[in-house]
Amino acid sequence: MQLGAEIHFLTKKSFASILEANPYCDRVHTFDKDLSQALLAELVSERFDWVIDLHHNLRSMRLKWALRRPSRAFNKLNLEKWLLVNLGWNLMPEQHIVDRYLATVAHLGVQNDGEGLDYFIPQGTSLPTDALPAQPFVAFAIGATHATKRMPESGIIRICQQIRQPVVLLGGKQEEAEGTRIAAAAGVHVYNLCGRLSLHQSAMVAQRSEHVITHDTGLMHMAAALRKPITSIWGSTVPAFGMYPYYPTGLGLNTSCEVSGLSCRPCSKIGHAQCPKGHFKCMANQDIPKILQSLQP
Repeated sequence: MQLGAEIHFLTKKSFASILEANPYCDRVHTFDKDLSQALLAELVSERFDWVIDLHHNLRSMRLKWALRRPSRAFNKLNLEKWLLVNLGWNLMPEQHIVDRYLATVAHLGVQNDGEGLDYFIPQGTSLPTDALPAQPFVAFAIGATHATKRMPESGIIRICQQIRQPVVLLGGKQEEAEGTRIAAAAGVHVYNLCGRLSLHQSAMVAQRSEHVITHDTGLMHMAAALRKPITSIWGSTVPAFGMYPYYPTGLGLNTSCEVSGLSCRPCSKIGHAQCPKGHFKCMANQDIPKILQSLQP
């Protein structure tokens, strides 16, 4: 439902472009690493009716103290996450994080419309003329912020070699060299676009694909917002945290691929730079035939 009021977002500068074409966002305030005095003064001058705190950390507490406005904070369930990671006790609610976010604003009359997520690609966004194959293709988002959320390069190559249609690799500058190696090893049907596209261009590639393969990362959620079939590959994190692909009510287009029976999973709520146990079985033992089967219509 519409609130009939201005909606302002506060976010890091690196995430601001995600909101630039969002018609429901009236203004975006940005910061780099911390909140400057100038930014705090700007926000105080807005005299907001409510502050909705979805981060619930020391920085957002400082902000709320400065604004002195009514506020509600998101329950991050840090204790439940700690118990799942450290003791294997799963006390997490069977509820997606989106629904938990919405509960934070329920007092304002906000209700879930059942239409899933939105992702708005700005008008005028285009792709390089040589970017995409002429025939239907699979998009493979090979990156993730933390290494234990990514398949080893060798595993990605094995998957790409066995896909019987073009594959377009997506990732940032940090995946560019890896994408080049994967494309060279997997075959001429693999196109490496890592490091060549903006975030919105990557979303456009996902939108035009037949299927998206992705790790537990931002492009997974973008693909869900674009209503694409997804194969999500899980390593050190688990869907039980509530951050699996979120679709409109009644639409289930995700196949989650994870190695069951590992007592060390999840080893983190966000991931590690390397496997704490050294064996990395959560990715090394992925069921590649299942991943390939999930691509069938």
